[in-house]
Amino acid sequence: MRVLLIGANGYLGRFVAERLLADPAVQLTALGRGDDADVRFDLATGSPGALTRFLDAVHPGVVVNCAGATRGGARELTRHNTVAVATVCEALRRSGCGARLVQIGCAAEYGPSQPGSSTAEDAVPRPGGPYGVSKLAATELVLGSGLDAVVLRVFSPAGPGTPAGSPLGRLAEAMRRAMQSGDGDLKLGGLGVQRDFIDVRDVARAVHAASLSAAQGVINIGSGRAVRLRDAAAVLARVAGYGGALHELDGAPGHARPAIGHPRPEPDHPAPVAHPYPDGCGSWQQADVRTARDRLGWRPRINLEESLADIWMEAACRI
Repeated sequence: MRVLLIGANGYLGRFVAERLLADPAVQLTALGRGDDADVRFDLATGSPGALTRFLDAVHPGVVVNCAGATRGGARELTRHNTVAVATVCEALRRSGCGARLVQIGCAAEYGPSQPGSSTAEDAVPRPGGPYGVSKLAATELVLGSGLDAVVLRVFSPAGPGTPAGSPLGRLAEAMRRAMQSGDGDLKLGGLGVQRDFIDVRDVARAVHAASLSAAQGVINIGSGRAVRLRDAAAVLARVAGYGGALHELDGAPGHARPAIGHPRPEPDHPAPVAHPYPDGCGSWQQADVRTARDRLGWRPRINLEESLADIWMEAACRI
């Protein structure tokens, strides 16, 4: 099976590439903007016609799209997350390769959820920010394309390579700084948020399974369990051997909490307060993952403690 992987150098794409390369039946071609891609192509600016010609030449059986942007303004997010997917869909429609499309979506498409609930694929999406809006628009393009396609809505990925700007990445960096400076008091904000963390290697397994399946539509990829960031911080402290005290910072009533690991302000200079839910997902998200089990034969295997241990190992190398 020939697979074209778009975004192989990204956070998720690196692990998807590793998983696909481990399958001897897969012939992998990587397309991206970097010099180490097999073929250099920028989805945000390239034309559908140029991509069609490449598809006809390579003739993949599956196209996996892991490319996209998580940061930036609405225009940049739309260009990289929506226009880019429109280019992929149009090129696949024009091409004679008949490839199946596996698109990586995200839980931000759903927006905030009712605390205590599990979000299934039939939930009405109400994204709370431009990132979720741009990803939802991409999903709608895929679902309306008429292609053989599946969208994997990934919840909160964790594990090796976790971006420093993510909640768990910021948490690990704050703990690293505290240990390096010998600080026995670690003050953190935003620890009441609950998210469904799923290891990136489990995500890669899901992508592999989706590539081989006939499943279509939207499928949630998560652990099926919401974890409070406060609890994740306690596990990370245990993994790291941090013996100091963890204190949670709360904003003033009616205000947002400071971001995780925000430096302690001087008394006369109060710290600016960050948005408590920068992903637009509110205080709670938990995936209903029964569809992934039933249609892909997939279940998560790696627990959060192992993911956190890998995050800490990378942070500790910077001490």
